Amino acid sequence: MAELEQGRIVKVAGPLVVAEGLARSRMYDLVRVGDEGLMGEIIEMRGDRASIQVYEETEGLGPGDVVVSTGAPLSVELGPGMMGAVYDGVQRPLDALKVQSGAFLARGVSAPGLDREARWTFRATVDAGDRVEGGDVIGIVQENEVIALRIMVPPGIDGRIGEIGSGTYTVEETLGTLVADDDTEHALKLMQTWPVRIPRPYRRKLSLAEPLVTGTRVIDTFFPLLKGGAACIPGPFGAGKTVAQHQIAKWSNAEVVVFIGCGERGNEMTDVLMEFPELTDPYSGQPLMRRTVLVANTSNMPVAAREASVYTGITMAEFFRDMGYNVVLQADSTSRWAEAMREISGRLEEMPGEEGFPAYLGTRLAAFYERAGKVATLGGPLEADAEERQGSVSVVGSVSPPGGDLSEPVVQNTLRVVKVFWALEDRLAYERHFPAINWLVSYSLYLDKITPYWREAVSDEYRARRDKCMELLQRESELAEISRLVGVEALSPEEQIIMETAKSIREDFLQQNAFRDDDQFTSLVTQDRLLRVILLFHEKALQAQAEGAPLKEIFDAPVRERIARAKYTTEETDVFSQIESDIETQLVADGGEAGEV
Repeated sequence: MAELEQGRIVKVAGPLVVAEGLARSRMYDLVRVGDEGLMGEIIEMRGDRASIQVYEETEGLGPGDVVVSTGAPLSVELGPGMMGAVYDGVQRPLDALKVQSGAFLARGVSAPGLDREARWTFRATVDAGDRVEGGDVIGIVQENEVIALRIMVPPGIDGRIGEIGSGTYTVEETLGTLVADDDTEHALKLMQTWPVRIPRPYRRKLSLAEPLVTGTRVIDTFFPLLKGGAACIPGPFGAGKTVAQHQIAKWSNAEVVVFIGCGERGNEMTDVLMEFPELTDPYSGQPLMRRTVLVANTSNMPVAAREASVYTGITMAEFFRDMGYNVVLQADSTSRWAEAMREISGRLEEMPGEEGFPAYLGTRLAAFYERAGKVATLGGPLEADAEERQGSVSVVGSVSPPGGDLSEPVVQNTLRVVKVFWALEDRLAYERHFPAINWLVSYSLYLDKITPYWREAVSDEYRARRDKCMELLQRESELAEISRLVGVEALSPEEQIIMETAKSIREDFLQQNAFRDDDQFTSLVTQDRLLRVILLFHEKALQAQAEGAPLKEIFDAPVRERIARAKYTTEETDVFSQIESDIETQLVADGGEAGEV
Protein backbone atom coordinates (compact mmCIF):
# COMPACT_ATOMS: atom_id res chain seq x y z
CA MET A 1 0.00 0.00 0.00
CA ALA A 2 1.40 3.39 -1.01
CA GLU A 3 2.41 5.73 1.76
CA LEU A 4 -0.14 8.48 2.43
CA GLU A 5 0.98 11.93 1.33
CA GLN A 6 1.44 14.55 4.05
CA GLY A 7 1.40 18.32 3.87
CA ARG A 8 1.49 21.28 6.25
CA ILE A 9 -1.08 24.00 6.87
CA VAL A 10 -0.03 27.49 5.76
CA LYS A 11 -3.36 29.30 6.16
CA VAL A 12 -6.65 28.90 8.03
CA ALA A 13 -9.70 31.01 7.08
CA GLY A 14 -12.81 29.64 8.80
CA PRO A 15 -13.76 26.34 7.18
CA LEU A 16 -11.10 26.88 4.48
CA VAL A 17 -7.60 25.53 5.11
CA VAL A 18 -4.65 25.93 2.72
CA ALA A 19 -1.87 23.33 2.86
CA GLU A 20 1.43 22.84 1.02
CA GLY A 21 3.27 19.64 0.11
CA LEU A 22 0.36 17.80 -1.51
CA ALA A 23 1.68 17.59 -5.07
CA ARG A 24 0.33 14.05 -5.66
CA SER A 25 -3.16 14.84 -4.39
CA ARG A 26 -6.08 15.51 -6.71
CA MET A 27 -9.26 17.57 -6.73
CA TYR A 28 -11.94 16.31 -4.33
CA ASP A 29 -9.55 13.96 -2.51
CA LEU A 30 -10.52 13.37 1.12
CA VAL A 31 -7.95 14.58 3.66
CA ARG A 32 -7.46 14.45 7.44
CA VAL A 33 -6.52 17.76 9.00
CA GLY A 34 -4.62 18.38 12.24
CA ASP A 35 -3.91 16.12 15.19
CA GLU A 36 -7.62 15.31 15.58
CA GLY A 37 -7.94 14.12 11.98
CA LEU A 38 -10.71 16.50 10.96
CA MET A 39 -12.40 15.47 7.74
CA GLY A 40 -11.86 17.76 4.73
CA GLU A 41 -11.99 17.78 0.94
CA ILE A 42 -9.66 19.39 -1.59
CA ILE A 43 -11.53 21.97 -3.68
CA GLU A 44 -8.63 23.77 -5.39
CA MET A 45 -5.11 22.77 -6.44
CA ARG A 46 -2.26 25.16 -7.33
CA GLY A 47 0.97 23.23 -7.73
CA ASP A 48 1.54 21.46 -4.42
CA ARG A 49 -0.75 23.90 -2.60
CA ALA A 50 -4.26 22.62 -1.88
CA SER A 51 -7.30 24.54 -0.65
CA ILE A 52 -9.38 22.31 1.61
CA GLN A 53 -12.94 22.73 2.85
CA VAL A 54 -13.13 21.20 6.33
CA TYR A 55 -16.38 19.54 7.40
CA GLU A 56 -15.80 20.29 11.09
CA GLU A 57 -14.96 23.35 13.19
CA THR A 58 -11.39 24.52 12.52
CA GLU A 59 -10.86 26.30 15.84
CA GLY A 60 -7.34 25.58 17.15
CA LEU A 61 -5.79 24.76 13.77
CA GLY A 62 -2.76 26.78 12.74
CA PRO A 63 0.19 26.94 10.33
CA GLY A 64 2.45 23.92 10.54
CA ASP A 65 -0.28 21.42 11.49
CA VAL A 66 -0.25 18.18 9.50
CA VAL A 67 -2.63 17.40 6.64
CA VAL A 68 -2.79 13.79 5.43
CA SER A 69 -4.33 12.96 2.02
CA THR A 70 -6.21 9.67 1.81
CA GLY A 71 -5.82 9.54 -1.96
CA ALA A 72 -9.53 8.79 -2.41
CA PRO A 73 -12.55 11.05 -2.99
CA LEU A 74 -15.36 11.63 -0.49
CA SER A 75 -17.50 8.49 -0.80
CA VAL A 76 -20.53 6.93 0.85
CA GLU A 77 -21.06 3.36 1.95
CA LEU A 78 -24.06 1.73 0.29
CA GLY A 79 -25.63 -1.43 1.65
CA PRO A 80 -27.97 -2.85 4.32
CA GLY A 81 -28.54 -0.69 7.39
CA MET A 82 -29.30 2.58 5.62
CA MET A 83 -33.08 2.42 6.04
CA GLY A 84 -34.22 4.32 9.11
CA ALA A 85 -30.74 5.75 9.70
CA VAL A 86 -30.07 9.41 10.47
CA TYR A 87 -26.78 10.69 9.03
CA ASP A 88 -24.94 13.99 9.03
CA GLY A 89 -23.82 15.61 5.77
CA VAL A 90 -20.88 13.25 5.26
CA GLN A 91 -22.72 10.02 6.19
CA ARG A 92 -21.68 9.71 9.79
CA PRO A 93 -24.56 8.05 11.71
CA LEU A 94 -25.67 10.50 14.39
CA ASP A 95 -26.75 7.81 16.85
CA ALA A 96 -23.23 6.29 16.75
CA LEU A 97 -21.65 9.74 17.19
CA LYS A 98 -23.93 10.44 20.15
CA VAL A 99 -22.64 7.32 21.89
CA GLN A 100 -19.07 8.57 21.42
CA SER A 101 -19.43 12.24 22.32
CA GLY A 102 -22.92 12.92 23.68
CA ALA A 103 -25.61 15.24 22.32
CA PHE A 104 -23.05 17.84 21.19
CA LEU A 105 -20.69 16.33 18.64
CA ALA A 106 -16.99 16.55 19.43
CA ARG A 107 -14.47 17.35 16.73
CA GLY A 108 -12.69 14.51 15.04
CA VAL A 109 -15.21 11.81 15.98
CA SER A 110 -16.06 9.43 13.20
CA ALA A 111 -18.07 6.31 12.61
CA PRO A 112 -18.60 4.19 9.49
CA GLY A 113 -21.78 4.81 7.53
CA LEU A 114 -22.86 1.17 7.90
CA ASP A 115 -22.82 -0.83 11.13
CA ARG A 116 -19.86 -3.23 11.10
CA GLU A 117 -21.31 -5.53 13.77
CA ALA A 118 -24.83 -6.10 12.37
CA ARG A 119 -25.36 -9.39 10.59
CA TRP A 120 -27.72 -9.66 7.64
CA THR A 121 -29.34 -12.73 6.12
CA PHE A 122 -28.28 -13.02 2.48
CA ARG A 123 -30.11 -15.20 -0.03
CA ALA A 124 -28.18 -15.75 -3.27
CA THR A 125 -30.07 -15.50 -6.57
CA VAL A 126 -27.14 -16.63 -8.78
CA ASP A 127 -25.04 -19.78 -8.90
CA ALA A 128 -21.31 -20.40 -9.28
CA GLY A 129 -20.36 -20.12 -12.95
CA ASP A 130 -23.12 -17.66 -13.86
CA ARG A 131 -22.08 -14.77 -16.07
CA VAL A 132 -22.74 -11.38 -14.42
CA GLU A 133 -21.92 -7.74 -15.08
CA GLY A 134 -22.04 -4.47 -13.16
CA GLY A 135 -25.52 -3.85 -11.78
CA ASP A 136 -26.70 -7.48 -11.86
CA VAL A 137 -28.50 -8.64 -8.72
CA ILE A 138 -26.67 -11.51 -7.03
CA GLY A 139 -28.85 -11.83 -3.95
CA ILE A 140 -31.45 -10.37 -1.60
CA VAL A 141 -31.25 -9.02 1.95
CA GLN A 142 -34.64 -8.35 3.55
CA GLU A 143 -33.68 -5.18 5.42
CA ASN A 144 -37.10 -4.78 7.04
CA GLU A 145 -40.78 -5.55 6.46
CA VAL A 146 -40.99 -2.93 3.70
CA ILE A 147 -37.69 -2.92 1.78
CA ALA A 148 -35.85 -5.85 0.23
CA LEU A 149 -32.30 -4.74 -0.50
CA ARG A 150 -31.00 -6.11 -3.80
CA ILE A 151 -27.28 -6.84 -3.56
CA MET A 152 -25.68 -5.88 -6.87
CA VAL A 153 -22.36 -6.35 -8.63
CA PRO A 154 -20.52 -3.00 -8.36
CA PRO A 155 -20.50 -1.00 -11.64
CA GLY A 156 -17.47 -1.41 -13.86
CA ILE A 157 -16.71 -5.11 -13.34
CA ASP A 158 -18.01 -8.25 -15.07
CA GLY A 159 -17.13 -11.90 -15.30
CA ARG A 160 -18.29 -15.22 -13.86
CA ILE A 161 -19.29 -16.06 -10.31
CA GLY A 162 -16.44 -18.02 -8.78
CA GLU A 163 -18.24 -18.93 -5.58
CA ILE A 164 -21.32 -17.64 -3.78
CA GLY A 165 -22.78 -18.37 -0.37
CA SER A 166 -26.01 -17.90 1.53
CA GLY A 167 -26.34 -17.19 5.22
CA THR A 168 -25.62 -14.28 7.56
CA TYR A 169 -22.85 -11.80 6.85
CA THR A 170 -21.60 -8.46 8.07
CA VAL A 171 -21.18 -5.73 5.44
CA GLU A 172 -17.40 -6.33 5.35
CA GLU A 173 -17.39 -10.11 5.04
CA THR A 174 -16.89 -11.70 1.62
CA LEU A 175 -19.96 -13.61 0.49
CA GLY A 176 -18.64 -14.64 -2.89
CA THR A 177 -16.14 -13.94 -5.65
CA LEU A 178 -16.32 -12.73 -9.23
CA VAL A 179 -13.62 -13.85 -11.68
CA ALA A 180 -13.08 -11.39 -14.54
CA ASP A 181 -12.06 -12.45 -18.05
CA ASP A 182 -8.44 -11.56 -17.27
CA ASP A 183 -8.61 -13.94 -14.24
CA THR A 184 -8.67 -11.02 -11.79
CA GLU A 185 -10.68 -12.02 -8.73
CA HIS A 186 -13.03 -9.51 -7.10
CA ALA A 187 -14.54 -10.02 -3.65
CA LEU A 188 -18.31 -9.58 -3.46
CA LYS A 189 -19.73 -8.04 -0.28
CA LEU A 190 -23.02 -6.69 0.96
CA MET A 191 -21.52 -3.19 0.87
CA GLN A 192 -20.11 -1.07 -1.94
CA THR A 193 -18.77 2.49 -1.89
CA TRP A 194 -19.27 5.30 -4.39
CA PRO A 195 -17.81 8.84 -4.76
CA VAL A 196 -20.63 11.29 -4.01
CA ARG A 197 -19.75 13.82 -6.73
CA ILE A 198 -19.86 11.27 -9.55
CA PRO A 199 -23.36 10.21 -10.73
CA ARG A 200 -23.89 6.46 -10.63
CA PRO A 201 -23.98 4.98 -14.15
CA TYR A 202 -27.08 3.64 -15.88
CA ARG A 203 -27.88 2.15 -19.26
CA ARG A 204 -30.06 4.97 -20.63
CA LYS A 205 -32.54 7.62 -19.57
CA LEU A 206 -36.23 7.00 -20.23
CA SER A 207 -39.13 9.29 -21.04
CA LEU A 208 -41.31 10.17 -18.05
CA ALA A 209 -44.97 9.17 -18.07
CA GLU A 210 -46.20 8.10 -14.61
CA PRO A 211 -47.16 10.69 -11.98
CA LEU A 212 -45.66 10.93 -8.52
CA VAL A 213 -49.00 10.87 -6.71
CA THR A 214 -48.86 12.92 -3.50
CA GLY A 215 -52.54 13.07 -2.51
CA THR A 216 -52.26 16.88 -2.43
CA ARG A 217 -54.93 18.13 -4.82
CA VAL A 218 -53.29 21.35 -5.99
CA ILE A 219 -50.15 19.37 -6.88
CA ASP A 220 -51.63 16.22 -8.41
CA THR A 221 -54.28 17.95 -10.51
CA PHE A 222 -52.97 21.42 -11.29
CA PHE A 223 -49.16 21.13 -11.19
CA PRO A 224 -48.25 17.41 -11.34
CA LEU A 225 -44.77 15.96 -10.96
CA LEU A 226 -43.77 12.79 -12.79
CA LYS A 227 -41.65 9.99 -11.35
CA GLY A 228 -38.10 10.94 -12.29
CA GLY A 229 -38.92 14.64 -12.55
CA ALA A 230 -37.61 17.65 -10.65
CA ALA A 231 -39.63 20.26 -8.79
CA CYS A 232 -38.88 23.48 -6.94
CA ILE A 233 -40.79 24.84 -3.89
CA PRO A 234 -39.74 28.44 -3.23
CA GLY A 235 -41.37 30.48 -0.54
CA PRO A 236 -40.70 32.85 2.37
CA PHE A 237 -40.51 31.91 6.04
CA GLY A 238 -43.78 30.49 7.35
CA ALA A 239 -45.32 29.73 3.95
CA GLY A 240 -45.34 25.97 4.53
CA LYS A 241 -42.35 24.55 2.63
CA THR A 242 -41.50 21.98 5.31
CA VAL A 243 -45.12 20.85 5.75
CA ALA A 244 -45.39 20.37 1.99
CA GLN A 245 -42.18 18.33 2.03
CA HIS A 246 -43.52 16.18 4.86
CA GLN A 247 -46.76 15.53 2.96
CA ILE A 248 -44.85 14.41 -0.12
CA ALA A 249 -42.58 12.19 1.99
CA LYS A 250 -45.53 10.51 3.71
CA TRP A 251 -48.02 10.14 0.89
CA SER A 252 -46.06 9.94 -2.39
CA ASN A 253 -46.23 6.61 -4.20
CA ALA A 254 -42.43 6.24 -4.20
CA GLU A 255 -40.98 3.18 -2.49
CA VAL A 256 -38.02 5.01 -0.89
CA VAL A 257 -37.74 8.50 0.62
CA VAL A 258 -34.43 10.36 1.12
CA PHE A 259 -34.88 13.57 3.14
CA ILE A 260 -31.99 16.05 3.31
CA GLY A 261 -32.20 18.79 5.93
CA CYS A 262 -29.56 21.09 4.45
CA GLY A 263 -28.75 24.00 6.75
CA GLU A 264 -32.24 24.21 8.21
CA ARG A 265 -32.93 25.40 11.75
CA GLY A 266 -32.36 22.81 14.43
CA ASN A 267 -35.98 22.92 15.64
CA GLU A 268 -37.24 22.06 12.14
CA MET A 269 -34.95 19.04 11.88
CA THR A 270 -36.01 18.07 15.41
CA ASP A 271 -39.62 18.06 14.20
CA VAL A 272 -38.63 15.76 11.34
CA LEU A 273 -36.65 13.43 13.61
CA MET A 274 -39.54 13.25 16.10
CA GLU A 275 -42.41 13.05 13.61
CA PHE A 276 -41.10 10.61 11.00
CA PRO A 277 -40.63 7.68 13.43
CA GLU A 278 -44.22 8.26 14.63
CA LEU A 279 -45.75 8.41 11.14
CA THR A 280 -47.31 5.31 9.65
CA ASP A 281 -46.59 4.47 6.03
CA PRO A 282 -50.07 4.47 4.41
CA TYR A 283 -49.02 1.87 1.86
CA SER A 284 -47.48 -0.78 4.14
CA GLY A 285 -48.88 0.06 7.58
CA GLN A 286 -45.33 0.08 8.96
CA PRO A 287 -43.52 3.13 10.43
CA LEU A 288 -42.55 5.56 7.67
CA MET A 289 -38.89 5.39 8.75
CA ARG A 290 -38.75 1.81 7.43
CA ARG A 291 -38.48 3.27 3.91
CA THR A 292 -36.77 6.56 4.75
CA VAL A 293 -33.16 7.77 4.99
CA LEU A 294 -32.57 11.10 6.76
CA VAL A 295 -29.56 13.36 6.22
CA ALA A 296 -29.56 15.99 8.98
CA ASN A 297 -27.26 18.96 8.58
CA THR A 298 -28.58 21.83 10.67
CA SER A 299 -27.61 25.49 10.44
CA ASN A 300 -25.30 25.30 13.46
CA MET A 301 -23.23 22.48 11.94
CA PRO A 302 -20.05 23.37 9.99
CA VAL A 303 -21.00 25.21 6.82
CA ALA A 304 -18.84 23.12 4.47
CA ALA A 305 -20.77 19.95 5.36
CA ARG A 306 -23.92 21.50 3.88
CA GLU A 307 -22.23 21.51 0.50
CA ALA A 308 -21.54 17.79 0.80
CA SER A 309 -24.94 16.79 2.21
CA VAL A 310 -26.89 17.14 -1.05
CA TYR A 311 -24.36 14.95 -2.88
CA THR A 312 -24.46 12.38 -0.09
CA GLY A 313 -28.26 12.22 -0.32
CA ILE A 314 -28.51 12.02 -4.11
CA THR A 315 -25.91 9.22 -4.24
CA MET A 316 -27.94 7.18 -1.74
CA ALA A 317 -31.06 7.82 -3.84
CA GLU A 318 -29.29 6.62 -7.01
CA PHE A 319 -28.27 3.42 -5.22
CA PHE A 320 -31.91 2.53 -4.52
CA ARG A 321 -32.85 3.62 -8.04
CA ASP A 322 -30.33 1.11 -9.42
CA MET A 323 -32.19 -1.66 -7.57
CA GLY A 324 -35.34 -0.79 -9.52
CA TYR A 325 -37.06 1.36 -6.90
CA ASN A 326 -38.81 4.68 -7.38
CA VAL A 327 -37.16 7.17 -5.02
CA VAL A 328 -38.20 10.68 -3.99
CA LEU A 329 -35.40 12.91 -2.72
CA GLN A 330 -36.26 16.07 -0.81
CA ALA A 331 -33.70 18.80 -0.23
CA ASP A 332 -34.74 21.39 2.35
CA SER A 333 -33.32 23.81 1.45
CA THR A 334 -31.04 24.39 -1.53
CA SER A 335 -30.73 28.07 -0.54
CA ARG A 336 -28.63 27.05 2.48
CA TRP A 337 -26.50 24.89 0.18
CA ALA A 338 -25.97 27.87 -2.13
CA GLU A 339 -25.07 30.07 0.86
CA ALA A 340 -22.43 27.53 1.86
CA MET A 341 -20.99 27.66 -1.67
CA ARG A 342 -20.97 31.46 -1.48
CA GLU A 343 -19.05 31.43 1.80
CA ILE A 344 -16.44 28.97 0.60
CA SER A 345 -16.11 30.81 -2.73
CA GLY A 346 -15.54 34.09 -0.89
CA ARG A 347 -12.79 32.56 1.23
CA LEU A 348 -11.17 31.22 -1.96
CA GLU A 349 -11.20 34.84 -3.21
CA GLU A 350 -13.02 33.83 -6.39
CA MET A 351 -14.67 36.49 -8.54
CA PRO A 352 -18.25 36.77 -7.20
CA GLY A 353 -21.31 36.56 -9.42
CA GLU A 354 -24.79 37.94 -8.83
CA GLU A 355 -25.49 38.80 -5.16
CA GLY A 356 -22.09 37.39 -4.19
CA PHE A 357 -22.88 33.83 -5.24
CA PRO A 358 -20.11 32.05 -7.17
CA ALA A 359 -20.22 32.26 -10.95
CA TYR A 360 -20.72 28.49 -11.12
CA LEU A 361 -23.93 28.52 -9.01
CA GLY A 362 -26.14 27.73 -12.01
CA THR A 363 -23.83 24.92 -13.14
CA ARG A 364 -23.82 23.26 -9.70
CA LEU A 365 -27.61 23.50 -9.37
CA ALA A 366 -28.11 22.09 -12.86
CA ALA A 367 -25.71 19.21 -12.22
CA PHE A 368 -27.59 18.33 -9.02
CA TYR A 369 -31.08 18.39 -10.54
CA GLU A 370 -29.90 16.55 -13.66
CA ARG A 371 -29.20 13.52 -11.45
CA ALA A 372 -32.98 13.13 -11.23
CA GLY A 373 -34.61 10.96 -13.88
CA LYS A 374 -36.12 7.64 -14.80
CA VAL A 375 -33.53 5.22 -16.14
CA ALA A 376 -32.96 1.75 -17.48
CA THR A 377 -30.44 0.55 -14.93
CA LEU A 378 -27.29 -1.47 -15.37
CA GLY A 379 -27.77 -5.21 -15.05
CA GLY A 380 -30.56 -7.53 -16.04
CA PRO A 381 -34.28 -7.26 -15.26
CA LEU A 382 -35.72 -8.45 -11.95
CA GLU A 383 -38.46 -10.54 -13.59
CA ALA A 384 -37.85 -13.08 -16.31
CA ASP A 385 -40.54 -11.60 -18.59
CA ALA A 386 -39.30 -8.00 -18.26
CA GLU A 387 -37.11 -6.39 -20.89
CA GLU A 388 -35.10 -4.24 -18.50
CA ARG A 389 -34.93 -3.03 -14.92
CA GLN A 390 -36.20 0.51 -14.41
CA GLY A 391 -35.89 2.92 -11.50
CA SER A 392 -36.34 6.61 -10.89
CA VAL A 393 -35.19 9.46 -8.67
CA SER A 394 -37.61 12.39 -8.28
CA VAL A 395 -36.05 15.51 -6.76
CA VAL A 396 -38.06 18.10 -4.82
CA GLY A 397 -35.93 21.03 -3.74
CA SER A 398 -37.22 23.82 -1.54
CA VAL A 399 -35.75 27.31 -1.85
CA SER A 400 -35.84 29.98 0.86
CA PRO A 401 -35.34 33.30 -0.96
CA PRO A 402 -34.79 36.31 1.31
CA GLY A 403 -38.11 38.08 1.78
CA GLY A 404 -39.80 35.69 -0.62
CA ASP A 405 -38.09 37.39 -3.60
CA LEU A 406 -38.51 34.95 -6.50
CA SER A 407 -36.13 36.97 -8.69
CA GLU A 408 -33.07 36.12 -6.59
CA PRO A 409 -30.32 33.96 -8.18
CA VAL A 410 -30.99 30.59 -6.50
CA VAL A 411 -34.66 30.58 -7.54
CA GLN A 412 -33.95 31.75 -11.07
CA ASN A 413 -31.12 29.28 -11.66
CA THR A 414 -33.27 26.49 -10.27
CA LEU A 415 -36.19 27.36 -12.56
CA ARG A 416 -33.91 26.99 -15.57
CA VAL A 417 -33.50 23.26 -14.91
CA VAL A 418 -36.69 22.05 -13.17
CA LYS A 419 -40.01 21.56 -14.92
CA VAL A 420 -42.35 21.97 -11.95
CA PHE A 421 -42.65 25.18 -9.96
CA TRP A 422 -44.79 25.27 -6.81
CA ALA A 423 -44.70 28.93 -5.71
CA LEU A 424 -45.61 29.31 -2.04
CA GLU A 425 -46.98 32.70 -1.02
CA ASP A 426 -47.04 34.09 2.50
CA ARG A 427 -50.26 36.03 1.75
CA LEU A 428 -52.13 32.76 1.27
CA ALA A 429 -50.54 31.30 4.39
CA TYR A 430 -51.65 34.31 6.45
CA GLU A 431 -55.17 33.78 5.08
CA ARG A 432 -54.96 30.17 6.37
CA HIS A 433 -55.06 28.78 2.84
CA PHE A 434 -52.88 25.67 2.82
CA PRO A 435 -51.05 24.48 0.85
CA ALA A 436 -50.17 28.12 0.15
CA ILE A 437 -49.30 27.41 -3.50
CA ASN A 438 -50.14 30.34 -5.76
CA TRP A 439 -52.12 28.82 -8.64
CA LEU A 440 -51.53 31.84 -10.90
CA VAL A 441 -47.72 31.75 -10.64
CA SER A 442 -46.98 28.02 -10.35
CA TYR A 443 -46.66 25.74 -13.37
CA SER A 444 -45.88 22.20 -14.52
CA LEU A 445 -44.34 21.41 -17.89
CA TYR A 446 -45.34 17.76 -17.60
CA LEU A 447 -49.05 18.23 -18.42
CA ASP A 448 -48.84 16.88 -21.97
CA LYS A 449 -46.81 13.88 -20.83
CA ILE A 450 -49.23 13.00 -18.03
CA THR A 451 -52.46 13.41 -20.01
CA PRO A 452 -52.38 9.87 -21.55
CA TYR A 453 -51.97 8.40 -18.04
CA TRP A 454 -54.89 10.48 -16.74
CA ARG A 455 -57.01 9.39 -19.69
CA GLU A 456 -56.30 5.72 -19.06
CA ALA A 457 -56.21 5.60 -15.24
CA VAL A 458 -58.67 8.32 -14.21
CA SER A 459 -61.07 9.61 -16.88
CA ASP A 460 -61.13 11.01 -20.39
CA GLU A 461 -62.30 14.41 -19.11
CA TYR A 462 -59.81 14.89 -16.25
CA ARG A 463 -57.42 17.13 -18.23
CA ALA A 464 -60.29 19.16 -19.70
CA ARG A 465 -61.78 19.72 -16.23
CA ARG A 466 -58.41 20.78 -14.87
CA ASP A 467 -57.94 23.27 -17.72
CA LYS A 468 -61.46 24.65 -17.27
CA CYS A 469 -60.82 25.26 -13.56
CA MET A 470 -57.55 27.06 -14.32
CA GLU A 471 -59.41 29.23 -16.81
CA LEU A 472 -62.01 30.13 -14.17
CA LEU A 473 -59.31 30.97 -11.60
CA GLN A 474 -57.50 33.22 -14.05
CA ARG A 475 -60.78 34.90 -14.98
CA GLU A 476 -61.53 35.41 -11.27
CA SER A 477 -58.19 37.20 -10.86
CA GLU A 478 -59.14 39.64 -13.61
CA LEU A 479 -62.64 40.23 -12.22
CA ALA A 480 -61.31 40.68 -8.67
CA GLU A 481 -59.61 43.90 -9.73
CA ILE A 482 -62.88 45.28 -11.09
CA SER A 483 -64.93 44.18 -8.07
CA ARG A 484 -62.48 45.88 -5.70
CA LEU A 485 -63.10 49.16 -7.51
CA VAL A 486 -66.86 49.07 -8.18
CA GLY A 487 -68.14 46.19 -6.06
CA VAL A 488 -69.26 42.66 -6.93
CA GLU A 489 -72.81 43.85 -7.67
CA ALA A 490 -71.53 45.82 -10.67
CA LEU A 491 -70.46 42.57 -12.38
CA SER A 492 -72.81 40.82 -14.77
CA PRO A 493 -74.68 37.73 -13.46
CA GLU A 494 -72.40 35.44 -15.51
CA GLU A 495 -69.32 37.07 -14.03
CA GLN A 496 -70.71 36.76 -10.50
CA ILE A 497 -71.23 33.03 -11.10
CA ILE A 498 -67.62 32.77 -12.29
CA MET A 499 -66.48 34.46 -9.08
CA GLU A 500 -68.59 32.07 -6.97
CA THR A 501 -67.35 28.97 -8.83
CA ALA A 502 -63.72 30.09 -8.54
CA LYS A 503 -64.25 30.57 -4.81
CA SER A 504 -65.54 27.00 -4.62
CA ILE A 505 -62.48 25.73 -6.52
CA ARG A 506 -60.18 27.58 -4.09
CA GLU A 507 -61.92 26.62 -0.86
CA ASP A 508 -63.43 23.22 -1.69
CA PHE A 509 -60.62 21.81 -3.85
CA LEU A 510 -57.30 23.66 -3.56
CA GLN A 511 -57.45 24.20 0.20
CA GLN A 512 -56.42 21.06 2.11
CA ASN A 513 -55.75 20.29 5.76
CA ALA A 514 -52.56 18.26 6.25
CA PHE A 515 -53.46 17.59 9.90
CA ARG A 516 -56.97 16.26 9.29
CA ASP A 517 -57.08 12.50 8.73
CA ASP A 518 -59.91 12.63 6.19
CA ASP A 519 -58.29 15.44 4.17
CA GLN A 520 -54.59 14.49 4.15
CA PHE A 521 -54.76 12.37 1.01
CA THR A 522 -57.12 12.43 -1.98
CA SER A 523 -56.88 9.82 -4.73
CA LEU A 524 -56.78 10.92 -8.37
CA VAL A 525 -60.23 9.41 -9.00
CA THR A 526 -61.71 11.35 -6.07
CA GLN A 527 -60.02 14.55 -7.25
CA ASP A 528 -61.63 14.10 -10.65
CA ARG A 529 -65.08 13.52 -9.15
CA LEU A 530 -64.69 16.59 -6.93
CA LEU A 531 -63.83 18.76 -9.95
CA ARG A 532 -66.76 17.27 -11.79
CA VAL A 533 -69.34 18.31 -9.18
CA ILE A 534 -67.86 21.84 -8.90
CA LEU A 535 -68.00 22.34 -12.66
CA LEU A 536 -71.47 20.79 -12.85
CA PHE A 537 -72.63 23.38 -10.32
CA HIS A 538 -71.09 26.10 -12.50
CA GLU A 539 -72.80 24.80 -15.63
CA LYS A 540 -76.22 24.43 -13.98
CA ALA A 541 -75.91 27.82 -12.25
CA LEU A 542 -75.35 29.54 -15.60
CA GLN A 543 -78.26 27.63 -17.09
CA ALA A 544 -80.60 28.41 -14.21
CA GLN A 545 -79.67 32.10 -14.25
CA ALA A 546 -80.28 32.27 -18.01
CA GLU A 547 -83.75 30.82 -17.39
CA GLY A 548 -84.58 33.45 -14.77
CA ALA A 549 -83.49 32.03 -11.41
CA PRO A 550 -82.26 34.72 -8.96
CA LEU A 551 -78.54 34.62 -8.19
CA LYS A 552 -79.17 34.66 -4.42
CA GLU A 553 -81.28 31.51 -4.68
CA ILE A 554 -78.62 29.81 -6.79
CA PHE A 555 -75.79 30.70 -4.41
CA ASP A 556 -77.84 29.69 -1.34
CA ALA A 557 -78.88 26.28 -2.73
CA PRO A 558 -78.55 23.59 -0.01
CA VAL A 559 -76.26 21.50 -2.24
CA ARG A 560 -73.50 24.12 -1.81
CA GLU A 561 -72.84 22.85 1.71
CA ARG A 562 -72.58 19.26 0.46
CA ILE A 563 -70.06 20.33 -2.20
CA ALA A 564 -67.96 22.04 0.49
CA ARG A 565 -67.95 18.85 2.60
CA ALA A 566 -67.26 16.50 -0.32
CA LYS A 567 -63.48 16.76 0.03
CA TYR A 568 -63.73 15.10 3.46
CA THR A 569 -65.24 11.90 2.09
CA THR A 570 -63.26 8.83 1.13
CA GLU A 571 -66.15 7.39 -0.84
CA GLU A 572 -65.85 7.89 -4.54
CA THR A 573 -69.17 6.99 -6.18
CA ASP A 574 -72.34 7.17 -4.08
CA VAL A 575 -71.65 10.50 -2.36
CA PHE A 576 -70.66 12.31 -5.54
CA SER A 577 -73.52 10.79 -7.53
CA GLN A 578 -75.99 12.04 -4.93
CA ILE A 579 -74.45 15.53 -5.00
CA GLU A 580 -74.72 15.60 -8.79
CA SER A 581 -78.36 14.56 -8.53
CA ASP A 582 -79.03 17.34 -6.01
CA ILE A 583 -77.40 19.90 -8.30
CA GLU A 584 -79.62 18.79 -11.17
CA THR A 585 -82.78 19.15 -9.10
CA GLN A 586 -81.97 22.21 -7.00
CA LEU A 587 -80.48 24.53 -9.64
CA VAL A 588 -83.55 25.03 -11.79
CA ALA A 589 -85.70 28.02 -12.62
CA ASP A 590 -89.14 27.06 -11.31
CA GLY A 591 -91.32 30.09 -11.66
CA GLY A 592 -88.39 32.25 -10.63
CA GLU A 593 -87.55 29.96 -7.70
CA ALA A 594 -84.40 27.87 -7.38
CA GLY A 595 -83.43 25.56 -4.58
CA GLU A 596 -86.55 23.36 -4.58
CA VAL A 597 -85.93 19.65 -4.77
